[in-house]
Amino acid sequence: MRKKLLSLLLSATMIGTMLVGCGTTEAPTTGSAETPASQAAEIATEVADEVAPAADGNVQVGIVLPTKDEPRWLQDQAQFETILGDAGFTYQVLFSQGSSATEKTNVETLLSQGIDVLIICAQDGAAAAASVEAAKAAGVTVIAYDRLITDTDAVDYYVTFDSFAVGAAQGQYLIDHAQGSGIPLYLYAGAATDNNAFIFFEGAWSVLQPKIADGTFVIANSSEAVALQDKAELTRDELGTIIGQVTTDWDFNVAKSKAEANLTSAGADMKGDVVILAPNDGTARSIADVFASDSDVTSYVITGQDSEKASVQYVIDGTQSMTVFKDTRTLAADSVAMAVSILNGETPATDTTYNNGVIDVPAKQTAIVVVDQSNVQAALIDSEYYDASEFTGLE
Repeated sequence: MRKKLLSLLLSATMIGTMLVGCGTTEAPTTGSAETPASQAAEIATEVADEVAPAADGNVQVGIVLPTKDEPRWLQDQAQFETILGDAGFTYQVLFSQGSSATEKTNVETLLSQGIDVLIICAQDGAAAAASVEAAKAAGVTVIAYDRLITDTDAVDYYVTFDSFAVGAAQGQYLIDHAQGSGIPLYLYAGAATDNNAFIFFEGAWSVLQPKIADGTFVIANSSEAVALQDKAELTRDELGTIIGQVTTDWDFNVAKSKAEANLTSAGADMKGDVVILAPNDGTARSIADVFASDSDVTSYVITGQDSEKASVQYVIDGTQSMTVFKDTRTLAADSVAMAVSILNGETPATDTTYNNGVIDVPAKQTAIVVVDQSNVQAALIDSEYYDASEFTGLE
């Protein structure tokens, strides 16, 4: 039974997803007998047979997510509740609401409830170190979820999407949809406190830099990036100088204000047909709205990630060019697979490591999918991630 359970959890991460190679996209296979949704239901049944709820009434698995204010994290919460709740695990999901102090309190609350496993998506990768060290001292196994916790040896495992591949896919999409040379390139990044923001940007830079060097793109809004444009590989500090200048802090309003300021100061030669590296869907929508309202911007190609409903509609409407689909069902399933192994006294399956500044953290990576108008139906509707009734304009 145990082997079957782990097999189901691992196979669920592959259904409806695909790896993205630079410059290529491919629609997911359709007509499969099982989708991630049906796999999750089967996982729940198997988990219920395999792992009994804590006899002492303690919470077995504690989960800390960043905020209720972004659709992405509510989707993650729903996936955890589907797999853990239906299976009979004792668990609790808490939100930090953008505050590292609240995150610390959340971890302390979960520790007081006797958790065995902590799954935590850090608000600030470095600031979370103290909280996971407290968990480790209490004998709790720590799984960093989606965002790596840095500068500590108290992280046991890391479950993530391939963040470098996400950035590379975003950059490659801009390259594949560029025509001519001297095209203005607007760069935006996530929060400087989020290790993923560095990896996303590093991945994008790895494919964009050669096209900057050969004159295909001209950096329009970052003097720091211009100063480093001849370097194919950037150090952490060099990445930090660029990100510090183009950060959106993952905030819609910050992204909007920064885009408005960029276009206000841009000359005519930095408008016309442009390409935009936006770090995620929320910021992409804000930035796209600003560029769409500038009469001197003839056209734009803009990236995103997370496949939020609002951005899926933007993609259908042609307002946002693409989004990177990161199936939260697979990420939650990977995390539950780890938790089940830990609760059974086994070593979880991993396939790589990430250095967090102190140790190489064993990690499990989940595949990503590039989605645009050409495959939105297959990737997001046929896979049962969303229902067609939630959108307009689908054929």
